[in-house]
Formats: sequence, C-alpha cells, structure tokens
Amino acid sequence: MRKGYNKFKGTGVAIVTPFKKSGAIDFEAYERVVNHVINGGVDFIVVLGTTGESATVTKHEKKALIEFSVGVINKRVPLVVGIGGNNTNDVVLSIHRTPFKGVDAILSVCPYYTKPQQEGIYQHYKIISESSPVPVILYTVPGRTGSNISATTTLRLANDCPNIVGIKEASGNFDQIFQVLKNRPKDFLVLSGDDGITLPLLAVGADGLISVAANAFPSEVSDIVNLGLAGKFKEAAKIHYKLIDFTNALFADGSPAGIKAALEIQKLCSNYLRLPLVPVNQEVYLRIKQLIDQIG
Repeated sequence: MRKGYNKFKGTGVAIVTPFKKSGAIDFEAYERVVNHVINGGVDFIVVLGTTGESATVTKHEKKALIEFSVGVINKRVPLVVGIGGNNTNDVVLSIHRTPFKGVDAILSVCPYYTKPQQEGIYQHYKIISESSPVPVILYTVPGRTGSNISATTTLRLANDCPNIVGIKEASGNFDQIFQVLKNRPKDFLVLSGDDGITLPLLAVGADGLISVAANAFPSEVSDIVNLGLAGKFKEAAKIHYKLIDFTNALFADGSPAGIKAALEIQKLCSNYLRLPLVPVNQEVYLRIKQLIDQIG
C-alpha cells in the first residue's frame, strides 16, 4: 500500500489565500476560512494551489503560509502543499527549501507554457517523486497549463513511482479519466479537479475531489462526496443540483475571483486579488450573492 494513500480520499479543498487591501496576506481571515472548512467536514486542505493564487505569492510568503497552515490546522486534517512549475530543477529546489514538518503531501501541476512531450512530463514527475520527502499528487489541468498528463503517462508514473499516490484530474476528458480508473494500481487515487463533474466521476470509481466550492460550502460538498463514495447517488444528486448553479457561477468571470466574491458575501474574507487577477464583475457578484441566499 502506498504511503499516505488513505489520507487523501474524500473531499479536499483548494483553499484561498486571503489578502488585505494593502496586498499583504490576511492571516486572520485565512484562519477563519481554515476553521470554516474543517468544521464543515472536509477531509484535507490544499494550500498554494491555483485557487490560492500561488503564482503571485512570493517564496517568503509561501514559507510563512505553510508554517502558519501547519499551526492552524494542528493535525486536524492532512495538509497538501502546491509545489509545481515548468522548470524541473527549480521545482526540485523549491521542494528542498520547503518546511515539510506537518505537511502530508505535495500537489504538483503539469508543466505549463513549454508544452513538453509526454516523455518530458514523465521524467519531470519522476524526478519530483524522487526528490520529495512526502507523497506526490499529480495535477493535470490543460485548460490552464496548455499541456496534459495523458492516461498512458499517468499509469506509467503510477506503476513506476510508489511515492506518487494519485492524480487531481481536471482535464475534462472523460475517456482519459476512464482509462486511468480502469487500469490504475489499486492504491492509486483519482480525484476530481472539477466540482461540477465530481458526482458522475464518483459513480465510475473516482476517490474524491479537490474542490473550489468547498471554501464556501464545505458541508454540502463533503456530503456529495461521502454519499457518492457510499453509493447513495440519489441522495448525493439532490445536493449536487442544489449547488450546481452556484458552482458554475464561481467560474463565470474567472477563478478564484468567483470564490473570493462568495467568501466576502459570507463575511469570511475580503474580495481582494493580486494582479493580473481582478474581482468578478458586478453582474456575476450579484448572481453569486443571490445563489448563496437561495442555498442558505
């Protein structure tokens, strides 16, 4: 059995990084959001992912945020840290500089912009796996990166690298996901990277979700996943349809702008982002507010 395999089943939340008007990280608001999602029943937290605006967080801020997360979470749930990039050597250096005490895994996005061949992607992750002192979760999201981890490459890594415990699948390519689910080792996790398609993926064998929407509605998202894993799809579908318009609205004018708007409406953090990201437009903001009021 892969080390740490069972820690990352269920509902993970790609947590936001709240900012103050000055642009500094708002650690007080971050603690509120962390407690909100843990009290809502999520199974693990992912810090410094796409939703955490990791691209605009400095190296010093990343270290401070990781160490603060370890203290605030206080072993209540596992902690996953986003460490990825399109320069393999730089990713390895980032791993070596990361304070891993209290960190349970890393989530590493597929190399972006350079559009490497599949062999390059394989070698990239193999080196990351060998360099990481904690388990590694792959992350394919071609809509953002311009590159994709194919099913063949995912399965090759799953079989060759015991330290790679799973993949966050946000390709939207159902056949690709089906091939991984069909042929994976039994202790290799497949986690949905898209809130909106999590329920059908659970129905064909996926192990959980790394969610954006769970920042705002952790209890409801966790219920969908837990019911789906238990095979109670009719009950899960009721909550899925309760949230689906809200989930879609979160991405209508960019993410994480949508979830930051939602968290401001819920009085959990302010609606500040770092450029080049900006808040959602007023129409989307009002739509998100309306949907939050409807959900209750």
